[in-house]
Amino acid sequence: MYIKRERYLSKIRPFYDVDLIKVLTGVRRCGKSILLEQIKEEFIENGFDRAHIITINFEDLQFEKIRTAEKLNSYVNEQIKDHDKYLIFLDEIQHVRNFEKVLASFRATLNCSIFITGSNSKLLSGKMATLLVGRCVEFRIMPFSFAESYEYATAIGRNMSPDEFMIDYINWGGFPLRFSFTKESDIKRYLEQTYEGILDKDIITDRSKVNRQNFERVATYIMANAGKEFSSKNIENYFIHQNADTLDKKTIYRYLDKMEKACLIDRVKRFNIVGKQAMSYIEKQYAVDTGFRMINTNLVNFEDTFFLENIRKIIIIKNGKTPIKYTYGSMQGNSVSEGSKSFDPNIIIYRIKKKRDKTCLIYYR
Repeated sequence: MYIKRERYLSKIRPFYDVDLIKVLTGVRRCGKSILLEQIKEEFIENGFDRAHIITINFEDLQFEKIRTAEKLNSYVNEQIKDHDKYLIFLDEIQHVRNFEKVLASFRATLNCSIFITGSNSKLLSGKMATLLVGRCVEFRIMPFSFAESYEYATAIGRNMSPDEFMIDYINWGGFPLRFSFTKESDIKRYLEQTYEGILDKDIITDRSKVNRQNFERVATYIMANAGKEFSSKNIENYFIHQNADTLDKKTIYRYLDKMEKACLIDRVKRFNIVGKQAMSYIEKQYAVDTGFRMINTNLVNFEDTFFLENIRKIIIIKNGKTPIKYTYGSMQGNSVSEGSKSFDPNIIIYRIKKKRDKTCLIYYR
């Protein structure tokens, strides 16, 4: 049972026949593989020959030995039988070393349309990614939105009013498979196992040289404080309070980078309206899904607004926008002021009233 994710399909369709590699990135278990299947079904419904569709899921044991660009190139070319157009679907492409080389080769030598997914927000960064500059288009995929969650829950027979369901969504988020469970203890167990799986597969690997205990403490702190202003000093003090190893600032920010690459968090820098410049040493982190925030806090405090701020950030991204900065100020219509300075942001889309009549404002592009 699944719902059609029209929000994403409507953005991807215009690129179906464009000579660009379609890249779907997002946290594990958010629904990227199902979305690939829905894209494939649309082609078949429109008459595309099934024999000209090549699909590889690199987490399927059947394809476990395909881990290099050379082996992937050999396999795909073995499937090509004629000069007609082919569709190539590659799920979790990050498992293939130097995949950028083979994708660039496919695009240059084959009559094909390529769709790939990856559980890494920096999938198209690094030295090898220069091979794909100008040759791909990226779509960020997220867990279910509130509307998608409610549609799916209704389709599988959950009888809840939108107001009742809102509390459920705030608490447990929108990972699709979590709706397979009705008991909160089972939902919590599923989310914890999903979270641990992401750590094991994408962050704390044999080659990562990451201290698991220290990383999990930092990650728990970040998730529990999602939406709050971040300070590496607070984490250092947290470790001291826990009688744990001392962590330096460089290690803390390296852990943050790994969480961001695994699509667990988004990071937004604070913007100083008065100075018109980014305050690079101050930032906020937002959890990719409120369920992950919940399992690291075990509660939602409805007296603060940080969990709502996190949800609003999620909505920004699901609408295809990228949060680029935030600030605090007072609001009068669409005008933002901080002190005696005034700033008219054309890209302001979100505000939540804070203490002392200050408002948190997130800007996007």
